[in-house]
Amino acid sequence: MAHKVRFGIQTSQENVEWSHLLDFWRFLEQETAFHSVWTMDHFVPPMPGQDPSGSCLEGWTVLAAAAQATERLRLGCLVTGVTYRHPSVLAKMAATVDHISNGRLEFGIGAGWHQPEHQFYGIPFPSVKERSDRLEEAVQLIRLLFHAEGPVDFEGKYYQLRQAPFSPPCVQKPNPPIFIGGGGEKRTLRTAARYADAINVMGSLDMVKRKIAVLEQHCADIGRDPNEIEKTFHGPVLLIDDPERAQQMRARFAGAGGPPAEGVLETILIGDAAHLRELIGRYAEAGISYIVMMSRAPYNFDIYRRISDEVVSAFA
Repeated sequence: MAHKVRFGIQTSQENVEWSHLLDFWRFLEQETAFHSVWTMDHFVPPMPGQDPSGSCLEGWTVLAAAAQATERLRLGCLVTGVTYRHPSVLAKMAATVDHISNGRLEFGIGAGWHQPEHQFYGIPFPSVKERSDRLEEAVQLIRLLFHAEGPVDFEGKYYQLRQAPFSPPCVQKPNPPIFIGGGGEKRTLRTAARYADAINVMGSLDMVKRKIAVLEQHCADIGRDPNEIEKTFHGPVLLIDDPERAQQMRARFAGAGGPPAEGVLETILIGDAAHLRELIGRYAEAGISYIVMMSRAPYNFDIYRRISDEVVSAFA
């Protein structure tokens, strides 16, 4: 019997017409078994080789629109950069989207990484250590606001609250699930062990196994049950029937950061439906219960229908 795995799609907002994005969400909602749709938190196309002057819709504004345009799909931003918004403002945004969606928000947050857009828009880009410190403080503050039954005080190095009211509260109780994105083993996964409802990691199967093991050790250090934290994965899931082309695409993805390590090509989720089902089963055995697929416009509805029918449905 196959492990149960939920599937989402990150519908990136760069270089896409609004009407096409809207049509794709409605298609996913009405004609597929996908569980969720996600945006990205970038203001310019962020990937290597992309033109930063290309169009890019803002992620949380788009998320609010997705909440109104859908009724079933859960919704999130994978993941919100802690550097872009004060966490108290972000908590209000999250509660608002939770209300618009009638309790379908998945709250994703991370330390932020894309230095160019910070420079473009005059947003400070601190050191890795400071961004990690800010992430830990921000998640503590946001959890306090989400759980508040009255005015909230918070005294951190970077953020302070003084008798802060928080109304209306979120629809979901005790809070929308908090996904911490990133695989930093010393800080990010430690913060996740303390405060997250879910982690979101990337990388090869062996890398994912390592990140889960590190998380479990951090949980052991503080006495938390690691089973309380959902393990989720973000990466490409491409249905390609031609073996030669599939291998070329695996090599392209694996080589993005230099020559791939031995065995990595075989664990990239690119190939025919049987290949994808077998590999996803291995990720599930490693502890992954939720996969958020990368995607780029224009969206080929027929391909996503096939992925839903031939892959997603096998893990329902």
